[in-house]
Order: sequence, then structure tokens, then C-alpha cells
Amino acid sequence: MQKKVRISAMLATITLAFSVQAHAATPAAQSGNSQAVLLQGFHWNSANYSNPNWYNTVLNNVADLKGMGFTHVWFPPPSDSAAAEGYLPRQLNNLNSKYGSSAELTNVVRAFTNNGIKAVADIVVNHRVGSTGWSDLTNPNWTTHAIVNNDECNCGLGNGDTGDGFGAARDIDHRNVGEVQNGITTWLNSTLKPVGFSGLRFDYVKGFGASYAGQYANAFGAEFCVGELWTDLNLNDVNPHRQAIMNWINGTNNSCGAFDFTTKGLLNDALANGNYWRLKDSQGKPQGAVGWWPAMSVTFVDNHDTGPSESCGNGQNHWPVPCGAVMQGYAYILSHPGIPTVYYPHIYNWNLKTPIKALMAARKAAGVHSTSAVAIQQATQGLYAAIVTGSTKQLAMKIGPNSWSPGAGWTLQTSGTNYAVWMK
Repeated sequence: MQKKVRISAMLATITLAFSVQAHAATPAAQSGNSQAVLLQGFHWNSANYSNPNWYNTVLNNVADLKGMGFTHVWFPPPSDSAAAEGYLPRQLNNLNSKYGSSAELTNVVRAFTNNGIKAVADIVVNHRVGSTGWSDLTNPNWTTHAIVNNDECNCGLGNGDTGDGFGAARDIDHRNVGEVQNGITTWLNSTLKPVGFSGLRFDYVKGFGASYAGQYANAFGAEFCVGELWTDLNLNDVNPHRQAIMNWINGTNNSCGAFDFTTKGLLNDALANGNYWRLKDSQGKPQGAVGWWPAMSVTFVDNHDTGPSESCGNGQNHWPVPCGAVMQGYAYILSHPGIPTVYYPHIYNWNLKTPIKALMAARKAAGVHSTSAVAIQQATQGLYAAIVTGSTKQLAMKIGPNSWSPGAGWTLQTSGTNYAVWMK
């Protein structure tokens, strides 16, 4: 299963190895106490919208989303693509897509940035498709020397692949400086930056060397950078999974953070099977990547690949949280450190705007940030509870069917089925 914060941070001592460089770049990185909250501004079916198209659909909600408190919005792949969703890029420099025209993209990005919400572009550079055949890569024009020599097309004249293969398109040779490295950098700076993008989300990063993502992020001057490293998770041995995330971040020279797929898998199991004890590791910390390097961990409940789209029954659904437990997932990620992500259809299609907004308001009021301290109170079958210390106040939270209270002196901020959040 696979589809896909540039930072310096102080880390708690841990037993597994990863290195930290003072190499700044995501909101979390400069200070290590980012209050960023990311909106995934699309879902799997967004490319199918018309009258209005997707860019104009989102445009209508910019002021509303500002009011909810989002700091960043992640847009779908902006370039022309052989697949409507954008993940088979064809002409990189052509920004007319199934989501809308180049002018409409610029318009909605500017609307967000004018409202203080920074725009993150979904970057698909692992692979490309030809314009009329398998290997005629146009706009920018690349020869078959830009295709790895072990691609299934048997047409590549480049170097070997630096990551896993991708069968639906031509794997790109990122060792190729003249065509590929320079071409991607030029595309980022000459085509995407003028639109107003300031951040990058790298798709399918297991397909190419991490150092190239860091190189491109630095060449772009990314204010926010996150990679999608989606690999298999063994719930009974999660450390290798989160270590792989650490290794990828280090591989970018700590220029990009990563989506916390470890926490995603743990939440899936806890919410489906009641195994809330999985959310606490042997050191008493959160069990996901967020427990090791919260400043570089971008948490989420579901995204365009893992979950449904407009309703429980449609969309990709590759690895979803149980539909009835989505708000428990948000109660966890929006009360905890890391950089949380909210999925657009949960707000507007699932009618969860009010409870999500209440959780975001509690996070902001308490000053919870990307490196806030977590004191786990309970992690048992049927219950997880924690106290999180923000810059101004503390939040107490619980998820799961079993009852729990933080005691006297706490004021309930919001609650719903199997979750509650208090402040002190």
C-alpha cells in the first residue's frame, strides 16, 4: 500500500539512532514549537468536480477555513496528468488540470495566502508519463537518459533507480543533473513559485533517494516540507517502521519532515479493536513517530489514499480509520504534539466542522505545539488518556469507550462519542 517540515529541533534522548542537524525549514523547525495545523485541501474524487470545479469549490471556503485556524493548505498535484487525480504527471509546466485552470489555481492559492494560510504543493517527481507514448517526456523535454535503466519500459538509458519501482509510469533518474535535477528545480522555481506556493509535499518518497527531496526543497526554499513514506507496518514491532521514517528525514539532511504513518496504523487498530494500549511505547511516550521526533512528524487521521472521500462508502479506502471513530482520531492528533492534518471532506462532507473546530480551538487556547510534552495517564484496552502541556495551559484528553476524568480543576472544552478534552 502506497501512494505519500523542514526543521531543527531539540530531541529527548532515545535509544534508536537518528541524527539532528540545525537545518531549518518547516514551521516546526525554526523554534521546535510550531503551532501549524495543515489542511489537506482535496480528496480522491476532487478531480471529478465541475460547476464549480475543485479550485473554485475550495475558493468558496477560504474565509471559513481561516476562521477554523488553519495555517497551511495542501493542494493536489498541480500539473497536467494522464490520471485525473494528478499522480501520473505528464507535462509538468502545464498547470491546467482536472482540478481547474492555471489561472484558477493561482487565484485560489492567492486567496489563501492573502488570508494568512500558506499553500503546499503536492510534488510528484518519482515518475512521469509520456505525452503520446511510453517515453516521450515533454514540457519540460527530457530524453530517455532521464529514465532509469531498470524501468519496465526497457527504454531507459539513465542510471539505476534510487528507490522502489513504480509500474504505472517511467521511473525518473534523479542522478541525472542536467535534465532531471535542473529541470525539477526550474519547474519548482519558475512555474510553481509564481503561483504562490511556499511549501512542498513529496509523493511516493520510497521511490527515490531521500537526499533528492532535501535538495529540491532547499533549492525551492520550502517553508514547509513533508514526505509520504508509506511502508508496511508490523503492529507487534513498530520500531523498525518509525525508524524508517527517522532515516528518511535524516536522508533529506533534515530538510523535510514526514507523515506519521506509524501513528496512523496504531490509531486504526486502537479505534477498530479497542487496543488503545498500543498508543504508549515502552518509554512511556507516544508510540508513533511523534513520540521520537514530534517537530518533524505530520500526523493525520485519514487522507485521499487511506480513507473514504465524501462519505464512508466511496473513495480509495486503502487503510481507513473506522468511519464512526473519526472524531476520536482527531481528539488524539489535535491534542497532541506533531503537526496535525485535517482532511477536507471530514469538515464539509461528513458534517464534522463543528467538533473539529472545537478541538482546534482548544489546541490553540492551550498553546499546544509541535513539541509539547505528553504525560500519558492511561493506555489500556478501551481507554487512552493523556495530559499535554501547552505554552499557556494544559489539555487533558481521553479516547475510548471506558470512562476517565482528569479530576478537579479542569474545564470540559469539547466531547463526543468516546472522546473528551478538558483544559486547565
